[in-house]
Amino acid sequence: MATFSIGQIASRAELNSSTIRYYESIGLMPEPERINGQRRYSEDVLDRIRFIKTAQAAGFSIPEITVLLEGFEPHISPSDRWKELAKEKCEELEEKKKQLDNMLQVLENGLKCKCLTWSECFVKMNSDGTCC
Repeated sequence: MATFSIGQIASRAELNSSTIRYYESIGLMPEPERINGQRRYSEDVLDRIRFIKTAQAAGFSIPEITVLLEGFEPHISPSDRWKELAKEKCEELEEKKKQLDNMLQVLENGLKCKCLTWSECFVKMNSDGTCC
């Protein structure tokens, strides 16, 4: 089986070598085999890196990704792991969306408002959340 240097794997994964070393240091990736002191990786490590990158892009934190990869009993399939954490992440994102929508409303109202202070604005606020 062919092995690759950290630079070769980093290039193929479109990451910096330092990112791979970081992933190893926090346990997202297992320690690689070393030959003459150099890290050597099999090609299958690219699947793990792709998984990590996909999970990060989906909004999962490093601790959440660690749980997805290692934090379940061996008999629980990766798809079941994903479903469980994805459900939790959806709930978290829905709450964040509500907060963002509320802040957007405040900002949009502020663009229309002629009040000199927030206190004045809140006093004049209509039942639908708009002012003035």
